[in-house]
Amino acid sequence: MAGVSSLRDPSIVEERDAPAGARSALRMTGISHRFDDLQALDDVSLEVAPGEVVCLLGPSGCGKTTLLRIAAGLEEVQHGRVHLDNRLVAEERGRSVPPERRSVGLMFQDSALFPHLTVLENVVFGLGAMRPGDRDRRGRELLEQLRMSRFADSYPHVLSGGQQQRVALARALAPAPRLMLLDEPFAALDARLRDQIRDDTLHALKSSGAGTLLVTHDPEEAMFMADRIAIMKEGRILQTGNPVDLYCRPADPFVVTFFGDVNSFEGVVENGEVVTPVGRVEATGLPEGGRAQVLIRPEAVRVVVVGDPGAHDRTHVIMSRLLGRTSLAHLCVHTDRGEEYHLHSRMPGVFLPEENQPVELQLDRSQVFVFPADR
Repeated sequence: MAGVSSLRDPSIVEERDAPAGARSALRMTGISHRFDDLQALDDVSLEVAPGEVVCLLGPSGCGKTTLLRIAAGLEEVQHGRVHLDNRLVAEERGRSVPPERRSVGLMFQDSALFPHLTVLENVVFGLGAMRPGDRDRRGRELLEQLRMSRFADSYPHVLSGGQQQRVALARALAPAPRLMLLDEPFAALDARLRDQIRDDTLHALKSSGAGTLLVTHDPEEAMFMADRIAIMKEGRILQTGNPVDLYCRPADPFVVTFFGDVNSFEGVVENGEVVTPVGRVEATGLPEGGRAQVLIRPEAVRVVVVGDPGAHDRTHVIMSRLLGRTSLAHLCVHTDRGEEYHLHSRMPGVFLPEENQPVELQLDRSQVFVFPADR
């Protein structure tokens, strides 16, 4: 029973080592969590290495924030274990190390700066154990790195939302935490500021050497920020990998659709292929005669203009729209069997064929994904 009694003592919990292996900033193993009748997390395991940025990506309500709060110590562990820097800090049926003793930096959508303190005073607020000169030097270094040094003596109310988030990031980084936890930190920023704030934040995180777990519902943000992405649905992690893996080698239809709109078709596997309105595609690993769903990204459909506008019995353009860096074409596809399908194509730059313009379609098969129809 000695092991059981030791778990009752938080100071001993903190000293227990994780399983042997490479050091990790965060290791969560077998985490399950319920809120009344809602299964918020279901046997989730996740690891973040020192210096690595891992993004939890998924729709609202999938369990991302709950998992982050468990890592921070803001939610108790109901099932599973949490290790920080290879030390056990929380375990089911045992006491957990409190948040302030976990060497964790927290940053949320709301910067939550102290209005009565200057920017510099906000940044150094948690550095009371340092000598005043060292504390001031540390705060000014972070403000300089985040291009906020000229606001050191200003108060939060004079700052823009993006500037407040930079100060909040500096405050979270000031104690040099081993792990940074960020929950939708850019969601309240307008699009004009968001890209620059993301870039500054990523540079600061990488310079700190801390492991980072970032929660977001924005696929583009995750692909920009992350070394690895863990995509979540209904309390479970469906797939973890680098951004290229998830985008080009998705393991589940949900992973495909979460990264953007798709053209979706169903068909029967015949001779290892499925017939679609834009040609045959391979159905590797699917049983012969089984039903399959085919997901084709709009950027996989290349449109080639042929002939003159006016023909309706051939594949043609219904409408086209410029969306900035790409153009969207809504197409009516006519098959050899006399069937009609509607689908979308995204073409780079300005590509605006006229209504009823006949076209031919070419398919980039690297952006075509085939799954069993029941997935």
